[in-house]
Amino acid sequence: MLDRVYLDWNATTPLRPEARQAMAAAWDLSGNPSSVHAEGRMARRLVEDARAAVAGALGALPRDVVFTSGGTEANALALTPGLRRGSAPPVQRLAVSAIEHASVLAGGRFLREAISMVGVTRTGLLDLDRLHAALADGPPALVSIMLANNETGAIQPIPEAAEIIHAADGLLHVDAVQAFGKIPLDISVMGADLVTLSAHKIGGPKGVGALVLAEGLLGPDPLLRGGGQERGHRAGTENVAGIAGFGAALRAAMTGLERDAIRLESLRDRLESGLRQIPGVIVFSDDAPRLPNTTLFTAPGLKAETAVIGFDLAGIAVSSGSACSSGKVQPSHVLEAMGTGPELAKGAVRLSLGWSTSTADIDRCLQAWRKLAGTLLNQGRRNTA
Repeated sequence: MLDRVYLDWNATTPLRPEARQAMAAAWDLSGNPSSVHAEGRMARRLVEDARAAVAGALGALPRDVVFTSGGTEANALALTPGLRRGSAPPVQRLAVSAIEHASVLAGGRFLREAISMVGVTRTGLLDLDRLHAALADGPPALVSIMLANNETGAIQPIPEAAEIIHAADGLLHVDAVQAFGKIPLDISVMGADLVTLSAHKIGGPKGVGALVLAEGLLGPDPLLRGGGQERGHRAGTENVAGIAGFGAALRAAMTGLERDAIRLESLRDRLESGLRQIPGVIVFSDDAPRLPNTTLFTAPGLKAETAVIGFDLAGIAVSSGSACSSGKVQPSHVLEAMGTGPELAKGAVRLSLGWSTSTADIDRCLQAWRKLAGTLLNQGRRNTA
């Protein structure tokens, strides 16, 4: 029996051996990282080593890294009214791009009437003219933009957006969860004021993330109040083992980052070339800057849920570009924002690659696709005839 092929790395990644080893060592420690005795100091050292690794990866200061339970909590913590820099006026409203993760679209602690949405182009990139118009009038705004879209892989024009936002006395939050560990990040180069990260997207454990603050940012108010952990930003005893695994995964991910990106882009191009051998295949955002590992495609007559099941039965894990809510399949809000019609959107399938993906994996996927396409596309055309 052939081994399964995992092509859903944007959903989550396998745990890296380095992270597993670091976590196992941390589980053997008995100290609370807030305790002053030797056992506590040993636990604290693991937390601070990981904090330094996260800060170093983004060009930030360790004191400005706040560990959380994951990307969703980090986003909720970031989206806080009253954030400001120095003597600048605090932000009073929130603007988000139309392709954000659900945890950003939820708006954090902003009132619904204080939230606005900024559209994107047909290539899946933030429309900078619409951003400028959204900030032209009104009080200072916090703007939340993901660095790379989790469905299309499209890399957003963050430095250009930051210039517009700061000229309007606003602040920029960047959800970098999907880009983290795939492309180089620097908080100053991006012009970001807050950056969200997640461990399980880079080979770390699930349930650990971080919010990284730019130097001099005042806030955000804590979501969890109690003890003084995380410099008062997030109460509760730190997840020492999870944080240690986060740091170890990060250090492994940063090793050979550029080399891995080149390899993955080559595999992605091989994949997309093979997909396009079936007439009518569309690859979304293929004319925009993209993550090297991500392909979102569709074809007329394709149904994503059927395709995902077909790939799964062939031993290949992929994901759908559609989201299920209350048992009802709905087209992706990302593709809707890009102006994609529902007939094409409902067939979107995402393939995402990672550090262990091989040429053989890609070829197995294409072999499965050729078999599936003949059945699924013909069936879809008959159903719509």
